[in-house]
Amino acid sequence: MSRFTRAEMQEHNRAKVLAAARDEFTERGFRDAKIDSIAERARLTRGAVYSNFPGKRALYFAVLADLAERAPAPPHPEPGRTAREALGAFARAWVARLPLATEEQHSSARLGMDLLSEVLADERTRWPFTQLMKLDAILLGLALERLRPPGAPAGRLVSVAEAALTTLYGASQMAAAAPGFVDPFNIVRVCEQLADLDLGDAWQFPHLAYVPRARPADESWSPPPAVDVIRGEPARLADDGVVAILGLHRLEAAEEAVRAAPPTATVAAVLVTGDPGELTPLARLAIAELRVCLRQAFPPSAWPRLQVVYDESGTLAAAAGVPAVSDGTEAAVRVEAGRIVARADGRGACHAAASAG
Repeated sequence: MSRFTRAEMQEHNRAKVLAAARDEFTERGFRDAKIDSIAERARLTRGAVYSNFPGKRALYFAVLADLAERAPAPPHPEPGRTAREALGAFARAWVARLPLATEEQHSSARLGMDLLSEVLADERTRWPFTQLMKLDAILLGLALERLRPPGAPAGRLVSVAEAALTTLYGASQMAAAAPGFVDPFNIVRVCEQLADLDLGDAWQFPHLAYVPRARPADESWSPPPAVDVIRGEPARLADDGVVAILGLHRLEAAEEAVRAAPPTATVAAVLVTGDPGELTPLARLAIAELRVCLRQAFPPSAWPRLQVVYDESGTLAAAAGVPAVSDGTEAAVRVEAGRIVARADGRGACHAAASAG
């Protein structure tokens, strides 16, 4: 009989802990769930649970992220949808996951009802979650912009996306707090109407006085393999374009790279954090919930060109010349013909690298 390697045993135990925690949270709710009970369900020690997850909240985020990422992928919609139709389909996909008024208090459908209260409970999670919502709105807004009819005036639709996400997250909270109050059909109609609103949204580039200059470089670039979690396929990090290394306090800077880069350039946001045990699962959850609905509502031709990559270990950041990362990290490199030709660091780095040359 073959033995597990150390890495395989760690992964096996992690999966057991996640499965046990999912059952515990489902049956008892987040508040009443106990780490000792989770360890008993998993047939592991309390220490084994903590060796995989730093605490109950991190475990809760990981369970929700795992469920969101495992959601079955429906067939992609056909091309030809308008922004209004796509935003309505996005909202329908969202509200379809809300618990019904008839659902029991402790059920899998209500597993995520404590998410926002746990985010609010600690400053360490509030600001990263704010920036994750900013990134979600950027991704949704960019997708909406790609559905403009030919000849339509250009305009930023990220504010429309922010309004839609505010509506949908509010509907989620009301479905948890006041079962039966939310009419999902009205929520869908509201989101459809948002697509037609003129919110006066216009992109303004950062003031040049506050943007660092990109430094010319001539370095080989061989990034480690990574996955673009929006498309679920290998990230195109070696293509001509911009690779931005962003801590979870600086995610909105990804839009600066997208707006400043040439239209044919690839743009990748590589997410890093100083607290991977708790904040990486939160990032995975926020992006996965958006991705599930995005892929149901938008044809692949309308998916945003912004790639999103998780770099939990910092390996990709180190390959890009950023050996130490934190939640405040903002660094970017410009790639051409398989080489790094420019790099920038600090606030404004994404714009600087994207516009270099």
